[in-house]
Amino acid sequence: MSDVIDQLGLMLSSPMLQRSLLVALVVGLAAPVIGTFLVQRRLSLLGDGIGHVALTGVAVGWRVGAAVGASEADAYAVPGAVVVAIIGAVLIEAVRVRGRTSGDIALALLFYGGIAGGVVIMGLAGGTNANLMAYLFGSLSTVTTGDVVQTLIMAALILGLGLWLRTALFAVSHDEEFARASGLPVALLNIIVAVMAAVTVTVSMRVVGLLLVSALMIVPVAIAQLVTRSFRSTMHLAMAIGATVCVAGLLVTFFVRLAPGAVIVVLAIAVYAMVAFIRPLLQRRRLEQMRSVA
Repeated sequence: MSDVIDQLGLMLSSPMLQRSLLVALVVGLAAPVIGTFLVQRRLSLLGDGIGHVALTGVAVGWRVGAAVGASEADAYAVPGAVVVAIIGAVLIEAVRVRGRTSGDIALALLFYGGIAGGVVIMGLAGGTNANLMAYLFGSLSTVTTGDVVQTLIMAALILGLGLWLRTALFAVSHDEEFARASGLPVALLNIIVAVMAAVTVTVSMRVVGLLLVSALMIVPVAIAQLVTRSFRSTMHLAMAIGATVCVAGLLVTFFVRLAPGAVIVVLAIAVYAMVAFIRPLLQRRRLEQMRSVA
């Protein structure tokens, strides 16, 4: 036990681990905020779709970096992903609002075109499969000080807007017609949710990767919904769960050589399964106690 503690203390003194832990903690707090609204809107897979589109943004950033002769083309990947993800999210929202029967086909073309275009452009930009995998499945070991600053800024934007506009965004997510009748700017608020989702995806791609980002946004919320009764408490508990599984998953990967993103998602799903199994047992026991008292 003492050896493990000594090893953990040694690792915590590493600047690389400190940066990784900070990013994991911040992302774990921020991702479930927008995830709470997406679950309420029954758009749980929106983050997955935006993640596909964001890969094209990563590749475009690489291409721009290579074109300007930057020493590290990777530095342009996050800004490129943010811009393209926001454009993609707004297009997805436009398709959703129109509600045409061809909407599903349009979204499918956007999603698959995003990931295919990203692979092609990355190849043209001189990127390797290793670069691609780092964004698809996450790579906390490559987090730089610049990445930390970008993540903190974008996470602060997500948390600030999500908490400040929580009441209005909940109203729109729960019942658009009621929100419109109440005088809320529904179209603007829908765009804000879409943009927040896009920024969340790009913030989280370093932690869990673009292919798994939706899980980090949704699973903590699903866990919280099993044990809470209000929207506010669901969001707060989901934030705590997200931060915990992100930090725990990262620490596990420093003892076992596994992909941090995959470990984080597996931990989150394991917690969901455990809570879903225990909850009915506790409810049954509480009901029996109430009957015995009566």
